[in-house]
Order: sequence, then C-alpha cells, then structure tokens
Amino acid sequence: MLRFIFSFFGGIFSMLTLGAGMAALSLGAIFYMYGKNLPTYETLANYQPKTISRVYSGEGQVIDEFAEERRLFTPAEEIPDIVKQAFISAEDKNFYTHEGYDIRAIGAALLEAVVSRGENLRGASTITQQVAKNFLLDGSITIERKVQELILAPRLEATLGKEGVLELYLNEIDLGYRSFGVTAAARTYFNKSLFELSPAEAAFLAVHPKAPYSYRPVRNRDAALARRNEILREMHENGYIDDTELAVALADPMRTVQGGDFPSYQSERPDRDYFTAAIVNEVEDLFPDSDMDSAGLSIRATVDEELQAAAREALQRQLETYDRGIGRWRGTGLTIPVEMLTDEEQWRGALRSAPIIRTILLENQWFPAVVLEVGDDKIRMGIEGWVVGDDEPIVPRRDIEWISGNFAENFNAGDVVHVRRMTQDTDGAFVRWTLRQVPEVQGAFMAMDVNTGRVLAMQGGFGYEIRISELNRAYAQRQPGSAFKPFVFAAALDSGYTPATVVVDAPIEVSAGGEIWRPQNYSNQFYGPTPLRTGIEQSRNVMTVRLAQEVGMRVIAEYAERFGVYDNMTAFLSAALGSEETTLYRLVAAYAMFANGGERVEPTLVDRVQDRYGDTIYRHDQRVCVECSDANLEQGRGPLIVSDRERVINAVTAYQLTSMLEGVVIRGTARGAVNLPVPIAGKTGTTNDEKDAWFVGFSSNIVAGCYIGFDTPRPMGRGASGGGICAPVFNAFMETAIAKYGGGAFAVPDECMFINIDRFTGARLPDGASGGNVVRECFRMGEEPIFGITFDGGFAMAADLPLFDEARPHGAVSVTTADGVTATINSNASFGSLSSGGLY
Repeated sequence: MLRFIFSFFGGIFSMLTLGAGMAALSLGAIFYMYGKNLPTYETLANYQPKTISRVYSGEGQVIDEFAEERRLFTPAEEIPDIVKQAFISAEDKNFYTHEGYDIRAIGAALLEAVVSRGENLRGASTITQQVAKNFLLDGSITIERKVQELILAPRLEATLGKEGVLELYLNEIDLGYRSFGVTAAARTYFNKSLFELSPAEAAFLAVHPKAPYSYRPVRNRDAALARRNEILREMHENGYIDDTELAVALADPMRTVQGGDFPSYQSERPDRDYFTAAIVNEVEDLFPDSDMDSAGLSIRATVDEELQAAAREALQRQLETYDRGIGRWRGTGLTIPVEMLTDEEQWRGALRSAPIIRTILLENQWFPAVVLEVGDDKIRMGIEGWVVGDDEPIVPRRDIEWISGNFAENFNAGDVVHVRRMTQDTDGAFVRWTLRQVPEVQGAFMAMDVNTGRVLAMQGGFGYEIRISELNRAYAQRQPGSAFKPFVFAAALDSGYTPATVVVDAPIEVSAGGEIWRPQNYSNQFYGPTPLRTGIEQSRNVMTVRLAQEVGMRVIAEYAERFGVYDNMTAFLSAALGSEETTLYRLVAAYAMFANGGERVEPTLVDRVQDRYGDTIYRHDQRVCVECSDANLEQGRGPLIVSDRERVINAVTAYQLTSMLEGVVIRGTARGAVNLPVPIAGKTGTTNDEKDAWFVGFSSNIVAGCYIGFDTPRPMGRGASGGGICAPVFNAFMETAIAKYGGGAFAVPDECMFINIDRFTGARLPDGASGGNVVRECFRMGEEPIFGITFDGGFAMAADLPLFDEARPHGAVSVTTADGVTATINSNASFGSLSSGGLY
C-alpha cells in the first residue's frame, strides 16, 4: 500500500516536473524566438532626441525657437526629485526596486482582467518597458511586442541604469500641446522652469503620458483635476510628500497658461522677424548636416534688440511716408463675402484666417479689420480683437484726406484692411481709428560693427510674416548705382591717384555692340576738370567713367571682388556706375572695410553656437584678447586685442576714401539728410529712373545701409534719390546707435602727410589757407604729389571746354602706388559691350 502511495505521488511529481520543464523550454523557446532579432539597445546610450534650437540675444534673452518637437533636453541630475517622483507614482511606483519589469503589477493586471471577465484591462508596463516600446519597438498592442518589452527591459537597465532610463523617458514623452519632455511641458503649461514647479504642478504634468491630449486644462479640466489628485495621493502613499504638502497640493486650483493664469512664455519673446529667420540660413551653412528644428543648438545672435527696433521703425516710417505721398489706396486685395458680414461669428472667423500681416507695430499695433458699412462721412469696421468697451470702430472721412476720392470710390463692404489706433503724442490718449496699408514699395536696412562684422540690426522689408512676407531684401540682388563708386575711387587711389587728381567731367560717347552709350550726370550738366574728391562728393558719373577707363575696369573688378561686392564682376564700363547687381548685405560689409582702416571683416548674425551639451562648436570672433585676464591692467585702458585679419587695401587709401565720403555727407549728395553729432562718411546711390535708391554710411564704429525700391523694379519718381529717401532712414537709425555706442573721429594712419588743396580745382594751397574751398588732404608720406595734370580717360573732348591745365602727355605718367611700386596711371583700359548706363 505504502509503495502504491509513493508510486502515485512520484508519478504526479514526475508529471509536474516534466510539465515545468516543458513549460520552461516552451517559454525559453518563445523568448529565444522573439528575442533573436531585437534591435540593438546599446545605441540608446548615445541617443540624441529631437530638441528645440533656441536663439538668444546678446543679453541672454530667448528671441526665437525652432522645433519639430517642442523639447528641451534636460539631464537626469538636473530634473528635480519632485518631478521624478510624480511620474514614478503615476506610472511605475516600484521603478527603483524592479529589474525592468514588475511581476506584481503584471499579476495584478491579469487577475483584474480575469475577475472582470475582460472588462477591465489595464497596462502593467514599467517605465523601462515604455522606453523600450517608444525607442526600440513599433508600439503595436500585441503579445509579441509585450514579450519583446520583457526581454529588452532588463537589458536597458543593465546598459543605462535607472537614472539613464528615467532621463530618456522624461525627455521623450509627449505631454500635450506638442510639448515633448518635462522641461518643455513646464514652460507650456506654467511658464516655469522645472525647479519652480510645486508638487501639484509636477503631478499635473504626470497626468499626460498615457493620454497627452485627453486632459487639457480648460476643455477637460474636471478629468485632469481628478487624475492629478489621484497622483498626489499616490505620491503621499509612497512617502514623497507629507500630510501638509498633500493638503496644500489638493487645494491648488490648477492654474495654467491655457486658463489665462500665467502669461505664455511665447508671448514674452518677440515675433519672428527678418533677423532671426536669416539666422537659420547662416547656421545651416555653418552646419549643413544639422537640422535647426531638431539639433538642440543654443545660438547667441549678434542682434542688438534696441537697434533692431530702431531699424525697423526708421525703414517702415520712410516706406509708409513714400507710399502715402502717392495718394492711392490699394488695400490688401482680400475680401470677406458680404453675406457673412451680418453674422459676427462668421466674419470674425473669416478674418482670423485671412492671410494678412499681423506683426506691424509702427506707432501702434496694426490690426486686421473688415469693412462692415460704407457711409458718406465714415466707415464702420469689424476689428480683430475688438471687444465691447473698446473705442468705437469708426474711421471718419478726414482720415482719408491723403487718398484721391471718397469712401465709396475706394472701399466696399467686405474689404479686409489694416487699422491702428491714432493717439496723442503727449499722453497717448485715443484720437481715432486710422486706416493703414502695407506699402507696395519695399526696401531693406542693415547695420553692423565695423571691426567685428557683427550684424546689429537687419530689416528685410516693411513687415515679416511667415508664408505671407518672408523675402529678406537685405539679400536681394539690386543695382547699387553710385553706391558702387567708392570701389572705383579706391582702385584709383591705390593705383597712384590722389584725392586732388583732376579728371575731366565732359560728354563722352562709347560705341559698343552697335549702340552708342552716352552717360549723363544726374543734373544733366557737365562740370569740366574736377578733382576726385569733388567728383565723388557730387557723384559725377561722366568723370567716374573716364576714371574707370584710366584705371582699367579689370583692376576695378578685381577690387570689387576683393571687397566681396561681387563674386565675378564683368569688366564693362557701365559697371563703374553700379549697373551690376549686388546685395545690401554685401555692400554694407564692404563699406565696413573702409571704416576700419582697410582690414577684411566677415559679416555674421551669429556670435557663438553651442550644441545640446553646452559645448561651443562655433565662434565668429577669432581675435585674441591678450590682456583680458590681466587683473593689473591700468585703469581706463582697454585690453590689447590681437588681430591677424587680412588687409584688403592700404590704410592710407582707406582713410583718403573715408575723408572723401565724409565730404559727401558734409557738402555732397547727402548734405542736409544726414545730421549727426559724430563724424559720418557715406555714399548715396540712385539708379536709372529712380528704380533703386541707396545710402550706405558709417561712423568710426558702426556701418549701416539702406536701399528702397519696388520688388519688380520700376520708377519711383523724380526726387526718389538715395539722398532723398534712404539717407533719412540712416540718419534716424544712427541717432539711436550713436546714443548707445557713441563714435569719434576716424583714425588717421601714421603714413598720412596733410596738404591744403583747393577742392574745386585740385590746386595746392599755402599751409595757412582758409575758406570753404580749402580741404586738408591726406597724401602718402614720402610721396611727392603731382599737380597740374588732367586725365580724360582717352575720350575725345570738345575744344572749348574750360580745362584746368591740359598737361596730359602722350606717354604714360609714372607714380608710386600704395604698395610703394612704380605704376602708370593713364594706360587706357579695354571694355566690352555695355549692359546698361546712366546710373547716378
């Protein structure tokens, strides 16, 4: 009997053992089958999530962000414990004790599913399993995927450790409103850093991992509040917060940005503008393999926000002034169907979706509006953002006195327009609503530091708006006209000419390609023999062409390319008058090299770029500050900065040209338009039929330039010259720039020797001479200036022209150049067919 009992139980034991063995083999086979083709988990050790790239001003303020997924990567050690504890309590309370999967949680989930007969199904995935699913697997809800999670989870923890897994999880998860990771979500919901979050706020973030768009703080407030409180109680049960902290957290009313309790962090930074948009192109040129929207770069921009605002206002004001001077209403070209105007909800919805610029702040903010009613003496508007209690949305007849015609002739119900508040200058009191229109004429403005190339301000048009007006005209190809002439004169000065050299200003004819080109001065007059100084001050075209023929267009083209004005300039005579297209960006950078004494400077919108780990991967300024760390530097003396920049032109040449360009401002084509408290040099430019107007000028430390013209070039009208419409923009901007950065006299090279010259004739005057005709001119030390020679470029002249001294010999005249070598200065250059002419 006893043998039978032992045999019976032995058989049962054997069957159980065999069954357990078979189960183990089966389980092992399943794990082997599902585990043999798993992805490589070691790559997560070097995982780089898609992270926001941020642009910072010089003062360290965030001025723009670029993101595919709104994520700010934060290392685990920088995430506060209360945030970690909130997510652990919500998602995986045994996180720090299990080995990647939680057997108890799996068992509890299975038991609940059995008891409820499948009605209550809940997940049992640990945070580690979620990381495996999100990073390495496809996210499908299958048994196969669950088995793979169980296999990968322990391996992940063995590779990354608990904190490494938690770091990936808290930086990767979608927490709603396109905010990925806890740092971005804290900004989105509370406009706070992680360290500023309360337990209640941390718990609210932990509500979202499983359903990031089901617990919106306004639309789903009750559900979000209930779930938050569950997490808070779990945190209390787990010992993360005490009784008092729990009571305070439960009483928190859940204040959020979306509920209007905090300002949005996006509202604290300026709208994207031409400057920050241009940074994208520059950074992508620097790092072509990086994507700004996901690389997590920290970019320190060169922009000075005060000067950027000044540039924007100066250009906008001039463009609007020109546009209103034409006296024609064009509007936006957009309309809302008349049948919608009787339903406020409908027309407001249509207005919200209208593709119209909303970033203009000239004088006051410009609002989109729709014309609701047109009367004889007023029109009634529907204004975006207007609420009951605001000033009555009426525009009176007197507001359109600048327009030809009355309301009925210019407006129809349904027209979409811009309006702004007109206010008193003294106290800001409301006067009336006033109609505005974006000018059809456009332009650009740019300013930079002459020594570093740091672009301080850039306005590429009247107003920037993504998908509506993104063209940055600082990079647009336009004819510079006479703004190019300084490079012709620089080539001449470096070739042995002087500011006192006389060139004939008399009619010429150039035959090329079967056509006759007759360049004209802007005044349509000719002035005979003229010194170079007066020629550039008064922007004489004909003598510039003669000078270009003397120096040689090949030489001038090489200078223009050396300065970066062009990459490959054609050597045609008309190009001496600025007929070849370039950009404002290039021209301003080139003028900086006159201002800094002739050294190469590369323009940049970016000071420094750091990667997601804070390591500097780009720095623009490569100069070395030798004494910056010297604590014993004498008071009042700046540290020594060593530069190895390439010299573009001789320092004396740069000073001579700067002095001549000062004359442009004092008594030349920019006189009266530029009036500033420090020395200013600059040059106007106006092309055929006033299609482009330019002014580029500089102080001792800042260079700035403006161009204005229609996007499709057409005449702007007589009087729309560089001195007339661009120089005032420069002047308005520089008033702000000088108030902030100052300015002084232009540095004089040691190699300068000064001689009094008659600026009308180029004749040498005694040392004690005085009067309006006397200019103290710089000549190269050791060089004996040649006076009494007149150059004509080899073109025929009328016999009765009053020449200063027709002493031009048949042979070449030898002079000493800037490099100290002997050169001839009247060898006639060749020229090809002419592309255009008559540029001023």
